[in-house]
Amino acid sequence: MAAATILVAVVMVGVGASNDDESSPSGDSAMVTTTANVQIVTGETYRPIPKTTLTQTYGRGAVGPEIKMIQDRLIELGFDPGVPDGAFGGRTQQAIWAFEKLIMGTKFDEVTGKVTKAMWDRMQDPLLIIPRRPNSTTNHTEVYLPQQVLIVFHDDKPELITHISSGDGMQWCEEVTISPGEIGNEGGKTAIKKGICGVSFTPGGVFEYYRLVLGRRESQLGGMYNPVYFNKGIAVHGAKEVPTYPASHGCIRLPMHVSDYFQTLVAKGEQVFVFDGVKEPEQYGEQSPVWNWTDPNYVPSTTTSTTVAPSTTKPPSTPSPAPSPAPTPAPTPPTVEVTTTTLPPV
Repeated sequence: MAAATILVAVVMVGVGASNDDESSPSGDSAMVTTTANVQIVTGETYRPIPKTTLTQTYGRGAVGPEIKMIQDRLIELGFDPGVPDGAFGGRTQQAIWAFEKLIMGTKFDEVTGKVTKAMWDRMQDPLLIIPRRPNSTTNHTEVYLPQQVLIVFHDDKPELITHISSGDGMQWCEEVTISPGEIGNEGGKTAIKKGICGVSFTPGGVFEYYRLVLGRRESQLGGMYNPVYFNKGIAVHGAKEVPTYPASHGCIRLPMHVSDYFQTLVAKGEQVFVFDGVKEPEQYGEQSPVWNWTDPNYVPSTTTSTTVAPSTTKPPSTPSPAPSPAPTPAPTPPTVEVTTTTLPPV
């Protein structure tokens, strides 16, 4: 009976997915809550659920059996705190950020990354997180920009729930490196540099994954690790810096340890729903990003390079079995500036 009631709860939440109001189905054995328009179903059985209580609030740097207990529960729910080793590190902190924003309803600029007794009590509830778009491709991705959270669903079950960082809406002008095959260097054989301006905008809408690239890439929107493209040059990719707030040039940044395997969870043709909190994704359709433009004030860095005649201080062009002799002291040694390509083609 409890299982049947939970099923009813799931159906009702799916029907009322567009509402922000809390609702509950008839009967006393299930409760449905909607947190920030994300569907979270809490099933309550007739028999009380045994729970434990934390001895204190835990944050980054903590170690012990209670930390492993927290990590194990996060993994059960679909979050990724890294290896459940009982050490509260950066990966566990990022998973807690996602839990705070998705389950606890905390704003992205107010998260603490700490597990309180109240949060652990909530974490032990029989939580069921269901998609807002169950009638999509068998596997699909939902991105919630207001919460800065991404979920990969397999058969409408959360396979991965992760913290992200998207576009911050700011205008920028930078010198960028563009790998061969990327927009702006489509037919190139080597990486090039350009002065580019743009707007850090992550559009809401309905898209599909269309390109997966392994390894490090450089584009007009910046460096990317294992990018998965879904909207022109916008991709879901790994990054070393994934703060609690929007900070990218428009892409969806993932923690690096998540990006290591993210491409095994998704495939070309799978739908990506980006919710911006303003309109439903279907109202936008395949909304294009704001196109970049050439920086009119850009001065290539290579124009400052100088050419210096070879001297005894310059390393040999080929390996030598013996080290070069020490250079003759001089009042002012010559300066050699070497311009290199920062990234070989992939």
